[in-house]
Amino acid sequence: MDFRLTEEQKMLQQTIREFAESEIKPLAAESDHSGKFPIETIKKLAELGFMGIPFPEKYGGAGLDYVSYAVAIEEISTACASTGVIVSAHTSLCCDPIYSAGTEEQKQKFLTPLAKGVKIGCLGLTEPSAGSDAANIKTSAVADGNNWIINGTKLFITNGAQADIAVITAFTDKTQGHKGISTFIVEKGTPGFKVGKVEEKLGIKASSTSELIFEDCRIPKENILGPLGGGFKIALQTLDGGRIGIAAQAVGIARAALEASIKYSKERTQFNQPISNFQAIQWMLADMATQIDAARLLTLRAAWLKDAKERFSQQSAMAKLFASEVATDAAHKAIQIYGGYGYTKDYPVERFYRDARITEIYEGTSEIQRLVIASNLLR
Repeated sequence: MDFRLTEEQKMLQQTIREFAESEIKPLAAESDHSGKFPIETIKKLAELGFMGIPFPEKYGGAGLDYVSYAVAIEEISTACASTGVIVSAHTSLCCDPIYSAGTEEQKQKFLTPLAKGVKIGCLGLTEPSAGSDAANIKTSAVADGNNWIINGTKLFITNGAQADIAVITAFTDKTQGHKGISTFIVEKGTPGFKVGKVEEKLGIKASSTSELIFEDCRIPKENILGPLGGGFKIALQTLDGGRIGIAAQAVGIARAALEASIKYSKERTQFNQPISNFQAIQWMLADMATQIDAARLLTLRAAWLKDAKERFSQQSAMAKLFASEVATDAAHKAIQIYGGYGYTKDYPVERFYRDARITEIYEGTSEIQRLVIASNLLR
């Protein structure tokens, strides 16, 4: 069993770590304060080929694997969790279903500009009545000649306000239950498609989270993604892959908390010595490091299984569940190590705490992850 990254993966890791340190990290605090979408940073990531890491070069991607993608999301998220989830949602939730379920024509038309980073993508699944219960959507798509007419509202959509292309789910036959859900590709500028409320959030403030509203939105018949009635299966498969990205994001946040805590503990003195000399601090750092390493290994295993085209639903749920809870715990410990200073905005650990919390919620809450794991164990 070899736990080492390949030379190509190491090179990617080093490249993106240097970029994140020099281009992303210096802007993270201001991005959090302003809530401004980091479009210039995204353009630079696109120029480096990091907006389509796991997709073939023929479709504008970097031609690398999902392990490389997970490594990249960790590095980006260590510098800025908002930027990490922007890239993750774009790649896992929009590009991946088009690559996995799309026709050759759809890949050429939609995936290529997405993988190049010329366009930004999102997934429209969640609705006011459909969060964990993803089959309870109300959005509908009705066939009308050579078109589909879509009506409904999507909620809490990451990248929603900036997305040029949205992959959405809608009922095409409600009598069939979840087997009557289909998936569609909708482009920005399509009449009847607009962005609704943009949410103000506790954390990851520089990533937009918005409503998507469809009012008699007419799209071409060929914009259906995958088979008629296959949308629920596509959504679940998409979330399986997306959880790898969120797990990697959580590992990055946790690592940022650990690195900041180590640095601060060496600089902060009490009782005439650095607090890193105190066993209470050392034990917190040791626990953080151990949990982060375990979370990273779970994440990379899930990514490796996806690359190997083996079943990975249980493993991605485990990675997302464990890594997200590790991120929250690591940020909690970081604030404790910083003491009163950690509770102020003069230091980054309060941001890590706010950013970490959402990783236990989106792309399936921790409770849903436990249900996914249990259902795999008991089938």
